[in-house]
Amino acid sequence: MANWSDPRPGLAPVGAAVDARGVAYDAGLRAYMLSVYNYMASAVLLTGIVAMVIAFSGAYVALLSPTGGLSGLGWLAMLSPLAIVFAMSFGQNRMSTGTLQALFWAYAGLLGVSLSTIFIAYTASSVAGAFFATAAGFAGLSLYGYTTQRNLSALGSFMIVGLIGIVVAMIFNAFIHSGPLALVISVLGVLVFAGLTAWDTQRTKSIYNVVAGTPQEGRAKIMSALNLYLDFINMFLFILRLFGSSRN
Repeated sequence: MANWSDPRPGLAPVGAAVDARGVAYDAGLRAYMLSVYNYMASAVLLTGIVAMVIAFSGAYVALLSPTGGLSGLGWLAMLSPLAIVFAMSFGQNRMSTGTLQALFWAYAGLLGVSLSTIFIAYTASSVAGAFFATAAGFAGLSLYGYTTQRNLSALGSFMIVGLIGIVVAMIFNAFIHSGPLALVISVLGVLVFAGLTAWDTQRTKSIYNVVAGTPQEGRAKIMSALNLYLDFINMFLFILRLFGSSRN
């Protein structure tokens, strides 16, 4: 083993070795995060393409029953993504990276089917405006989560509690159909998923420290991308409900 104080030329000093490890770590982290964002952005693109094809081809009518509710196919399109995300969340440690990838793309595609009706309910300009507003907000919040030195764990826990409250309020409002409550839910939904975006980004960065160079790295990328994808989609939907113009 070389002596760190060996004066012979050609030997890198300790500081240089540390710097080299730091550079290698930064490069690995950047590659890891880029891969996560590529997964996430590709999933958003797939969802949007599927939603537009289903909406503008008229195939969305198969999702609706004659009474105005969901048909059997509509319920299947709505519940299948939920089943997939639960399977991924609880089975990620037992599944291969390839299986998780297949389920991830299937989830994004099926969610596109169920979201196709937004192109029928809202004007195209509203959908586009909500999308670009979400993209800008997501980019800023994710950048904050990546660069901040503040530990966002407490914020994340608070946002999870808020998310549970929103789900309960949405179920309650499905029975009473209160416009003011729907408005409050939408505002809180934007705030909750904004906070989750920053937290999930920081958590993704932290996960790299654990999985880097291990067999779990591939699976961690997909699950982190899934979390950020869900943050983006839900923030988009709440923004659309707040500011979107109905076709009716």
